[in-house]
Amino acid sequence: MKAAARALVVLSALNAIVGASSCPPALKPGDPLRGLSADELDRFRKGQEVFERVFTPETGLGPLFNADACGECHEDPVVGAVGDEVELHVAVLGADGFCDPLADQGGPVMQQQVTPALQQALGIDREPVPDQAGRASRSTPSVLGFGLLDAVPDQEILSRADPNDRNGDGISGRPNRSLDGRVGRFGRKGTGPTLAEFNQGAFVIEMGITSPGLGEETVAGKPLPAGVDPAPDPELTQADLDLADDFVRFLAPPLPMPLDHEGERGKVIFGTIGCTGCHTPSLTTGASKVRALSYKRVDAYTDLLLHDMGPERADICFGLAQPSEFRTEPLMGLRFKKTFLHDAAASTLEQAIDLHGGEGTKAKDRFRRLSGAERLALLKFLSAL
Repeated sequence: MKAAARALVVLSALNAIVGASSCPPALKPGDPLRGLSADELDRFRKGQEVFERVFTPETGLGPLFNADACGECHEDPVVGAVGDEVELHVAVLGADGFCDPLADQGGPVMQQQVTPALQQALGIDREPVPDQAGRASRSTPSVLGFGLLDAVPDQEILSRADPNDRNGDGISGRPNRSLDGRVGRFGRKGTGPTLAEFNQGAFVIEMGITSPGLGEETVAGKPLPAGVDPAPDPELTQADLDLADDFVRFLAPPLPMPLDHEGERGKVIFGTIGCTGCHTPSLTTGASKVRALSYKRVDAYTDLLLHDMGPERADICFGLAQPSEFRTEPLMGLRFKKTFLHDAAASTLEQAIDLHGGEGTKAKDRFRRLSGAERLALLKFLSAL
């Protein structure tokens, strides 16, 4: 073999080795988890079609609804991320301590739109709010990375609970639980125990789309007028519901931006002023039939526990959560948000920190005492998440 030919053979072999060992391209927001099987990737793509499907009254929309597609609210900058919608939620905390979500009167989510048929039948343009209801505003969360949060074992969450503040750090997180006692993790008050239930509930609560096992629709707790909901129940098949669930389950969390020296300094400051007492930097998933979800670290910056945010932030109860208690908001994908906190009350990160009370007071006060350079470093770190 001539020298030139041998050189080409060697170069081709080296290229093959380098190509085989090179890192895959970085995940982009909205990409599926790395490591999914071909079948799982297929279900992810088909599930995205269901997630983005626009419903009409003829295909089941409403007759009370907040949006006509999952992707209408979870959209910025990609399907599954945040949105600019703010909803109205209601509940009443009784003198006996029982939290009534007012389900028999249309709660806990009050739908802000109606179909033409319902408007004509009842003369309303939104669901009536019960007179005794306590009210709360809720911004649209991102669901990117929620499959990993679903795969975190209950014990991982419970191990961080400190309801009696035994360590004296002023932080006493506790879990919310579903009616049957399961550990909650989804929703701003942490009532949802599983992603499947969270997704199924969203179809009927947000769009009026019924599915097998979750089909009852009312107006303020009263039966629908005849003829206003022409689509037969269930309006979403179990197969399509499962596909939508897999789309959300397989969405990768957004990777943080690379940090420079100032950002790395801000990451350290985030811990030293006490923010990680609630915003736990990472959780680890347990065993899963889906390899991409099994024993993975998720840098979500949440402990998925309830924390008291103080009387100024209080709105409504939900499940075991008192009006001032909220589940720690995950910070992954924070850079995509235009408003902050559960009610979109803050328009900047600095304002969001300043609105922390209750268990967040000490960390807030330490933030206020930082130098200007230290504040900028911390905000740079947060802006990269």
